[in-house]
Amino acid sequence: MTEPFVVEVWGKPAGVVVKEGNAFRFHALARPFFALDGAQFTTRGHARLAAAQLVAFDRPAAEEAYSGVTGRSLGSASHSASFCPL
Repeated sequence: MTEPFVVEVWGKPAGVVVKEGNAFRFHALARPFFALDGAQFTTRGHARLAAAQLVAFDRPAAEEAYSGVTGRSLGSASHSASFCPL
């Protein structure tokens, strides 16, 4: 059994990724990430990128979930996730 990997967007938990065979399954922890719950990804990095992109596309939920976070753009969240080798 592999260790679960916590996926964060803007320092807030989005979900947990667990390796299942050759894939990584995403288990959502909060809104708006429930849309990814149960999704499989080829790498942990792809799961992180999907979560960051989901926040960028779900603006009202992102504003509600991250109302206390300042000084970061949605673009840098998805950009940094895409360059994290995992």
